[in-house]
Amino acid sequence: MENTKKGISKPDWLKIKLPNTNEYSWMNKTIRDHELHTICTSGKCPNAAECWGAGTATFMILGDICTRACKFCNVKTGRPEAVDYKEPLRIARSIKIMKLRHAVITSVDRDDLPDGGAGIWVETIKMVKKINPETTMEVLIGDFQGMTNLVQMVIDAQPEVISHNVETVRRLTPQIRSRAKYDVSLDVLKYIADAGCIAKSGLMLGLGETQEEVLETMKDLRNVGVRVLTIGQYLQPSPKHLPVQEYIKPAQFRFYKEEGLKMGFKYVESGPLVRSSYHAERHINALKD
Repeated sequence: MENTKKGISKPDWLKIKLPNTNEYSWMNKTIRDHELHTICTSGKCPNAAECWGAGTATFMILGDICTRACKFCNVKTGRPEAVDYKEPLRIARSIKIMKLRHAVITSVDRDDLPDGGAGIWVETIKMVKKINPETTMEVLIGDFQGMTNLVQMVIDAQPEVISHNVETVRRLTPQIRSRAKYDVSLDVLKYIADAGCIAKSGLMLGLGETQEEVLETMKDLRNVGVRVLTIGQYLQPSPKHLPVQEYIKPAQFRFYKEEGLKMGFKYVESGPLVRSSYHAERHINALKD
């Protein structure tokens, strides 16, 4: 993908100010004082205040080094450290300290492990449920290289929502996602939906995709049973990452939301600042009529 749009300036609708509310200040202080690790803070999420106000936060497990090197992602890549078997308890305690009503948990890809990290996923889900029985949960998993027996382990642990992001349209997948394959992601999502779980996925825009390709991807996701879809603007984390090809206008995001609801998605979160966990606490209701 050529760097054809180098230097395009960020539009006003992507410029936000961090809020100064009591909830935001308390959560920020709690995270700092207890040395908690959330994607909300490390990823500088623009929606942190809104999510924290709704009693939601996002955590990453299985370390902070990924075995893949996706060209959009700011997570470190390389040889991961040994699995930390105390991590499930630490995550569960963090959720309790933060008094969360809903937790989103994601992970790096661990292709170096025979089970892809599925065992730690199961232990984390179980520990969160044990220590926080009133807290609902979404897990944002990798593709486990398409091994459905590993996906089944996560399903059996019974989180309320299971998410796997397709990230981009079919044509751009080889250039943007390291090792991941578009059809493998669809197969994983179909397996989740066929098991009776809430299947959720997400797309980034602004990487050179066309409207027709976005709508086609949305149809592909709906056809495999995905009930919840998030669509947001890709933002280049560093000069080493893929450049933004286009800043999608808010009206276009609204168009995709309207089209998605017509297709039968229960929820479509679509906007320039939308991230995977945006309004996540609402998505536990996606199987209800």
